Amino acid sequence: MYGRDPWGGPLEINNADSATDDDRSRNLNDFDKAALSRPLDETQQSWLLGPGEQKKKKYVDLGCIIVSRKIFVWTVGLILAAGFIAGFVTLIVKTVPRHHKHPPPPDNYTIALGKALRFFNAQKSGRLPKHNNVSWRGNSCLNDGKGDKSGAVLKDLVGGYYDAGDAIKFHFPKAFAMTMLSWSVIEYSAKYEAAGELNHVKEIIKWGTDYFLKTFNSTADSVSQIVAQVGKGDTSGGESDPNDHSCWMRPEDIDYERPVTECSSCSDLAAEMAAALASASIVFKDNKAYSKKLVHGAATLWKFARDQRGSYSTGADAATFYNSSMYWDEFVWGGTWMYYATGNQSYLYLASHPTLAKHAGAFWGGPDYGVLSWDNKLTGAQVLLTRLRLFLSPGYPYEQILQTFHNQTSIIMCSYLPYFSSFNRTKGGLIQLNHGRPQPLQYVVNAAFLATLYSDYLDAADTPGWYCGPNFYSTNELRKFAQTQIDYILGDNPRKMSYLVGYGKKYPKQVHHRGASIPKNRVKYSCTGGYKYRDAKKPNPNTIIGAMVAGPDKHDGFHDVRTNYNYTEPTLAGNAGLVAALVALSGDQTAATKIDKNTIFSAVPPMFPTPPPPPAPWKP
Repeated sequence: MYGRDPWGGPLEINNADSATDDDRSRNLNDFDKAALSRPLDETQQSWLLGPGEQKKKKYVDLGCIIVSRKIFVWTVGLILAAGFIAGFVTLIVKTVPRHHKHPPPPDNYTIALGKALRFFNAQKSGRLPKHNNVSWRGNSCLNDGKGDKSGAVLKDLVGGYYDAGDAIKFHFPKAFAMTMLSWSVIEYSAKYEAAGELNHVKEIIKWGTDYFLKTFNSTADSVSQIVAQVGKGDTSGGESDPNDHSCWMRPEDIDYERPVTECSSCSDLAAEMAAALASASIVFKDNKAYSKKLVHGAATLWKFARDQRGSYSTGADAATFYNSSMYWDEFVWGGTWMYYATGNQSYLYLASHPTLAKHAGAFWGGPDYGVLSWDNKLTGAQVLLTRLRLFLSPGYPYEQILQTFHNQTSIIMCSYLPYFSSFNRTKGGLIQLNHGRPQPLQYVVNAAFLATLYSDYLDAADTPGWYCGPNFYSTNELRKFAQTQIDYILGDNPRKMSYLVGYGKKYPKQVHHRGASIPKNRVKYSCTGGYKYRDAKKPNPNTIIGAMVAGPDKHDGFHDVRTNYNYTEPTLAGNAGLVAALVALSGDQTAATKIDKNTIFSAVPPMFPTPPPPPAPWKP
């Protein structure tokens, strides 16, 4: 069978299925070779060759975008390479030994702070907590108030703190000590936190305020009497009248009667206790129930102080040890703390009243002007009210008197500097704030705290310094003054003696302290049985870590003799001032660790109330 060849030659179509490959090959030889030599067009080539190779696309469709194939390949490659490098680096970091960067060691002030706080643990009375951390102390005076035969109404007076080297609980200096500690926490809580001592100092304050709430009817709105003292210090009765001064016993072994002293007209004591509770209410403001309880107690005490005027020490046993010179300064001091705790402007109006300030001695100076102590709080009150002017500026009607307090505070700060002759200094550089009288350190530490605090106030108010007459001094001068005084106490003095027990290599070993001087050996020594330890020449068997002793004399001399309390006895009020000064100086001096500007004002309402909204537009 033959058909028409479309290429021009005859084409034989063989239908035999049995044709072999050789037959097909021979049939090809019969094709018209001339026809096969002609060029083929593309259609004809496609018939012979089938589908041709597709060209590679230059772009990649990713669904949402179309990108160049080259860019896509490079991008994926770079990502894989980066992942490989990152994994390799991570592997190296994990396998190479690490060198941890340790925080810098604490500065000397921070170290001393931790020790100074431990003194309060050693002074606790009552049933001690398990974590008290003073091995030679135990429960003591668990019958305080219960065995009193003077007719005192309040029978549970267990707890609180012993004042010094004896076992008397003097409430006047103790209240001042708690107020100073609370003030330091309010201003420098971040520094306490950095030192790891915030919970510790708050526990110390609460131990004191819990006790104070027992010393009067704190649930009542008004009272007619409060407890001023537990124990007795009068030694005129001799051995026939055993008491806290005539006996030399460990507090744990006391078996003699401890009388309770109450007062019905004691404005100074009540106002100071009100200050202690009011300031503590700010410290514990996050514990609303307890803070409210403290504020209520403070208000009750304040009303008692104002209604029933008089001095707590008049004709009392305390007059020999902690005689109060007046109560007007406690009115200014206590009123200021009541205002900060409540925001009630009636307290501010009273505390800043010119007549009250005049009675307190704000305008007439004197040899002890500018000296903050357990007796005179005027300087502390002036600094607190200056703070109010610097940061809130309440304006009329307070501006004039607050400006006066501000000016007086500036003058006091000038008097601390060595360029002025308000106070003498020893050859070793210790300022003589008590004019050469014994036990100087308790006044020095308070001044160091106020100077550091005021410098921080000025820094926080973006004020580089202040004027002393025509001369301008930077805030660094105040800090330098505080540092030199505290450094003296810590051992930078002619005797190279640290007056903080347990700090440094050389410190007093015969501290005037009953509990520290008698060994804890399961032997109960009688009232006079402990005299052999009082009069011994050996160091105390128990080291009362953190106790700041009374200090050197005006010639930088010091006698480490147990029986000479003017050199070797520590006190609550003295240690409280030391703690405040140490925390103010401790740590770095960045803005984050300086004063807390706002916490003290947490209860104070805005000075300038929000103005009322404008009236609605007039409609005809």
